[in-house]
Amino acid sequence: MDGSSGPEPHPTPHPSGAERLDRLRLLRSRRIGPATFARLMTAHGTARRAVELLPALASEAGLPGYVPCPEAVARREMAEGARHGARAIFADDPEWPAALREVENAPAMLWARGDLSLLSRPAVALIGARDASSLGLRMARSLASGLGEAGFATVSGLARGIDAAAHDAALPHGTIAVLAGGIAATHPALDEALMTRVARGGLLLSEHPPGRVPGARDFPRRNRIVAGLARAVVVVEAAARSGSMITARMALDQGREVLAVPGHPLDPRAAGCNMLIRDGATLVRGPQDVSQAVGRADEAGLPLWAAVPSPEAPAPKATQASRPEAAPFAAAPAPAPSAKEAESSERKRTAMPWRGRRRNAGPAAADGPRGDPGGARRAASPPAAEAGGTGPARGHVRTPRSGGAEAASPDGDAECAGIRPGSTVAQAILARLADAPADEDQLIRASGACPGEVAPALLALELDGRIERRAGGRIHLS
Repeated sequence: MDGSSGPEPHPTPHPSGAERLDRLRLLRSRRIGPATFARLMTAHGTARRAVELLPALASEAGLPGYVPCPEAVARREMAEGARHGARAIFADDPEWPAALREVENAPAMLWARGDLSLLSRPAVALIGARDASSLGLRMARSLASGLGEAGFATVSGLARGIDAAAHDAALPHGTIAVLAGGIAATHPALDEALMTRVARGGLLLSEHPPGRVPGARDFPRRNRIVAGLARAVVVVEAAARSGSMITARMALDQGREVLAVPGHPLDPRAAGCNMLIRDGATLVRGPQDVSQAVGRADEAGLPLWAAVPSPEAPAPKATQASRPEAAPFAAAPAPAPSAKEAESSERKRTAMPWRGRRRNAGPAAADGPRGDPGGARRAASPPAAEAGGTGPARGHVRTPRSGGAEAASPDGDAECAGIRPGSTVAQAILARLADAPADEDQLIRASGACPGEVAPALLALELDGRIERRAGGRIHLS
């Protein structure tokens, strides 16, 4: 602890069956997203304790009558997952993919159905249009097969078109399908026959209940996991405005390499890829181009997950996640980049002008609702707001900033002890957000209040549905 008031985080025990059930209850409770879940767990040690405190925390924020997810609902979800041969994995499970620990707003839990060992393999994401051309489908199969032979698992979203072609060709080598809905749900965009084959010979992943039918907002949320699991994202065929381009931007925000297959300039299905290449993405002609860009699959470590400082980026503040007591939900420290990797990353950064237009926002702040409003939240004592903050330039892993459990506690700083979220602070926050989205530090400066007063005010506004947090830590009016 750094001397600020607030609860000392408790070490998290290895989850028992009862603890896993309580974690699911906590995660499925109203307005609890992945980031809030992690902060609650860090602050209180067990999900049971966090669930018990939720009604009181909501009441203090001016929301009486808050009811956490009933135990019976969580039990039904656990039973449904088991019935479909799936397993719920959390961040402190040994099977949890290390890559996701480096991703801001990563899921708190995943349903996994299939070969869990694939999560320990280096992976490349292959994405593209559903209405793909015959050449695009052929290229997707060639890339998936060649990268599989080189030792990479293929990650994609199991949609028709490029995704399906990549999964199909990668099945003999290992493929991971990230679903926008549940692992047992059907959807017109899915290739159901291929879904069954991937469940038997690859791996299905979903952050949603098994029977959840995906909605429009679930596909962008799925994309952040697709990008997060991979060393690099290869866009095989994509229109200028498409889900694949959203995923490419998310990959850059996560510090992943973005590559693209060129296409005919008159084909709208290739417009997105051609734009990416024009702006500095690596041109892909075959699997060897991808291997050269990201390194061999058997190389030790995952160098592209390392954070490379940017000249225009401020130094990241100390984070709650960086302290030992925040584990296992905190991000593991990234390996230091070699001189060659640092030089390569800097060259790519300066070659891509679109990174300079970032305005300190995550992918959700660019073209619409691509983030998870409930997923990027912080917790004030527990479910208070999750700190966003200004991150480094696109293409580098951003260290999530946190006020820490002590700054988000109901007591706050000594000078703010006993302060409740007042209308003056809330009105100042809403007035600032009326101009443009902002991160929490900007709101603190704009309101003139201390962090211990702003955090509970943000919690009250968030639980009341008046503000929301999106990927990148930016706070928006709902």
